[in-house]
This record gives sequence, C-alpha cells and structure tokens, in this order.
Amino acid sequence: MKQTLVALCSALLVVSCATPTREQSLVDRAVNAIGGAERIGSLKTISVKGTVKHWEPEQSDVPGGDARFAAESTFQFTQDVSKRASRTDWVKNFAYPAPRTFTYSEIVTPEAGYVLGVDSNGRNAQNMKMTPPAHSMSGYRLATSHREGRRGAIASLLRAMQASPDKVQPAADIGGHPAVSFDGYTIAFDPQTGLPSRVRTLDYDNVWGDVTYDLVLSEWRDFGGQKIATSRIHELNGKRVIETKFTDVTINPSVDAARFEVPAELRADAAKPAPRNVPYQWVIRRQFIGTYLDSDNVSYDTRGSQGLRLQEIAPGVQQIQGGSHNSLVVEMSDHLIVFDSPVTDAQSLWLVGQTRARFPGKPIRFLVLTHHHMDHSGGLRGILAEGGTLVVGQGAGAHFRRVLAAPMTRNPDLPARSFHMTPILEVPESHVMTDSTGRQVIVYVMDNPHAKGMLMGWVPHAKLGYVTDIWTPGPPLPAKPNPGLMSVVNTVKRAGLQPERFAGGHGGTDDYQKLVKLVGQ
Repeated sequence: MKQTLVALCSALLVVSCATPTREQSLVDRAVNAIGGAERIGSLKTISVKGTVKHWEPEQSDVPGGDARFAAESTFQFTQDVSKRASRTDWVKNFAYPAPRTFTYSEIVTPEAGYVLGVDSNGRNAQNMKMTPPAHSMSGYRLATSHREGRRGAIASLLRAMQASPDKVQPAADIGGHPAVSFDGYTIAFDPQTGLPSRVRTLDYDNVWGDVTYDLVLSEWRDFGGQKIATSRIHELNGKRVIETKFTDVTINPSVDAARFEVPAELRADAAKPAPRNVPYQWVIRRQFIGTYLDSDNVSYDTRGSQGLRLQEIAPGVQQIQGGSHNSLVVEMSDHLIVFDSPVTDAQSLWLVGQTRARFPGKPIRFLVLTHHHMDHSGGLRGILAEGGTLVVGQGAGAHFRRVLAAPMTRNPDLPARSFHMTPILEVPESHVMTDSTGRQVIVYVMDNPHAKGMLMGWVPHAKLGYVTDIWTPGPPLPAKPNPGLMSVVNTVKRAGLQPERFAGGHGGTDDYQKLVKLVGQ
C-alpha cells in the first residue's frame, strides 16, 4: 500500500510539472499564432519599409492641451538577425519647432550604435567635427535603441520567453487582455487570436512622473509563413505619440555587410549601452522634434562642454551656462528667485547645491516657469523639494496642479514624495516679487506664438530681461524679424520697460537694442 501511494504521488508530481502555467500557455499560443517556433527561428534577415508620424504631448500650445504634431517620416529598416545588427535609413520631415528635413542612418549593434548624417539641431561636438557628419551614440541612446528594438521584435521576444520560462511571471490584465511580465516588459495577448496585442514598459517622464509606455500591435499580415503586425502605435499613458505603418516587408533578403560599416574613428571610443537609470522618455521623445542632444549627460554635451556653471551676468544675477538649457537666479535680501527648471531634477539638484554654497541662508522661495514645455519645466520637483512657490502664466495653474499630484516613484534623482500641496501662483497679466530692501523682480504674460501663458522676466536693478525659446540671445539674429522676436519687443513696449540686455533660456545674453534695430527695419 505504501509503495502504491509513493508511486501515485510521483505520478501526480510529474503531471503537475508537465502542465504548463497560464503564462506559459499564453506565450506558447502566441508563438503558434505568429507561425510557430521553427518558422520564427528561420528568420535570418528582414527588410521593412514604412512611414511614421510623431506627436509630442509636452510641446503643446496650451498647458495640458493636445499633443503637438511633430514630424512625418519614411524609413527603411534592415536587420541581420544572426549578427544582431540593424540599419535604419530615415527621411524625417519635421513640422515643429520649425519645418526642416533630416536624412540620416542609424546603425545599431550589441556593442555600439552610430548615426551617419545630421539627425538633430542639437548636434554634438563629434557630429560637427566629422566630415561627412557622423557620431557614435551615447550609452543612453544605445540602451534605448536596444530596449525599443527588442520591444518591436515581438516574435523574438516571445521565443526568448519560451527559452526562459522561469522569468515569465503573472501580470494584471490590460483592457481585458490577459498579460504576463518578462524582463521589464508586460505583454498582453488578444484573447480571440492569441496574438500579442500590447507591449508595455513602466517609465519615468520628467513632467508626468510615473507613466506607461505601450506598443500596440494590430493589422497582422502573413509574410513567408510568419505573421507580422503592420500597424504599430505607441502610447504614453494611453495617448498616441507614434503611429507606424509597414508598407513593405521582405523576409530573408540578401544583406550587404558593407551597409553596417562605419568610420574607424567612430568605433574607437563608442559608448557601451548605459546599464542603469536610462532616461528613456527623454531620449525617445526629444528625437520626435529633432532637438535631441546625443550625450551621456542630458544637460550638456560631454564631448564638447566642461559642464554646467553659474555665471554672474549682473550684480545679484546668475545664469546657468555650459548646457543646452539655462536657468536664471536672482538674489534678493533673504531669498532667491529662479527662472525655469530645465531638463531633469538632476540639473535642478545641481543648481540647488550651487546656490546653497554661493548664497548660504537664502532659500529658493519662487520658481518661475516661463512656459510649460518639458525641456524647461522637467526639473521642477528638484527645485520645489526645497519648498517655495511655483509661479506660472495664466491658464497653466490647473495643468501644474495635476503634474505635481502625479506619482513619481520611478524618479531616478529624487525619493518618492508628494508635491500636491505646493503653492501655485498663476499670473493673469503681471506680478511683482519684492524684498525688504525694495528690490523687485517682475513677470509679464506674453502674447507669443510659442506657448499660451508664457512669461517674460524683468530684473529692474540690472535692466535685464529674461525670455526662453522665442529669442536666443547671443547667436546672430536672423535677417528678418519673426513673430517670436516681435513678441519680445511688443511685451517690452506694453510694459513700458527700458532693458539694456536680455538673458535667455538658451544661449547667453545680448544687447536689447540689436533686437529693436532688427524689428524697426
């Protein structure tokens, strides 16, 4: 009897081990729906042509408004699966922040990534030095390319899940679609077809904090016995930001190895993929508008700048210089006023450390945001963690109340905390900030073409104005005035100011009379 029970228990154990879990069953069904493991494994090379549209939600015209249409592109993607090397040839036609076209190629391998051509207005030093223009990718961009490439190669991802079933874990359903988690991804499956319907990662956004970033797969078509999703939409917190359509797919074409070759000087010191704290959303979405600075410090070009510094530009007035985006610091009798908190909380924490050392005992009491765009507001938590009041233009208050109430548990620079009690001052037309000595700083709402509720700063004792994006003081002015430059002059006239100079959220400082002369021509 005892031997019978032992045999029975052993048999039950074997059966239980052989029975696939719910998660394994979902993966196996998806692999079979796509074409089967053997068919997926036979893929050696692939060529895809298609079109892409991009929208950037945090460059909207109105705070919290509709995402700005950014660009429309065509591409040809070629991959040597066995060598894990890919090349994407792009023609990107940008609509924002200004119409222009970039034609370039990206080459990605497991060890390094490269850009051949000009892909951004924010060209780094290596790209400007090379003839023809080219540069190796930063570790941040390479790690992002690897993650997004793996997300898009859904058949290979599923095969990896089959090969490592212990890493396939339960996950909550997404929109009624059963899901599993694997290696940082959550994969949902269509309950009718079994095909993967969504691939999600949990990211951090410098404005909205904790976000979901999804690839939504549809319009599956058969190519050589393997189904491929020809419609691919990326969603940020459920809102569309990328729309991709495959127009042509070729399975196992012959691939010229020379297409993956790059200049030797690019290979010499190419970065390895960044291992941690990758700012995925910054890397992905700054490319939407063609302004990405490809650097392993998102605040400045590590190949062309010595780093950030505080530069005194007038008595009691400091400007952050050395990076792609600036702030302005005005010293008052017992506190400080800061204009703009660009890029990341890491840059803001650097600024806080600098001001503590230079102005001991003077806290930052006011953070003035010239406008709501992510590149100039993305470090607001790093400043507001010190306390103080957020000052924004008319119509932006409700937007920033929602922003500061959002969870931020994935912030790589700050521990999780609540900012929902931060006081917000919304400026209807103008607002004066003063101290016990009578020193003033004034902000004015601007009628401008860039963003609703934009503020201009005015520091009377220095006869200094401050603007962001609509004028970049320092570089030569254009041959003719544009609406942004006109809005600066019109605001100055309306307020009855007599500035000598302006400082900018980009660039440095410049004489205001140069602008007056241009507008007067």
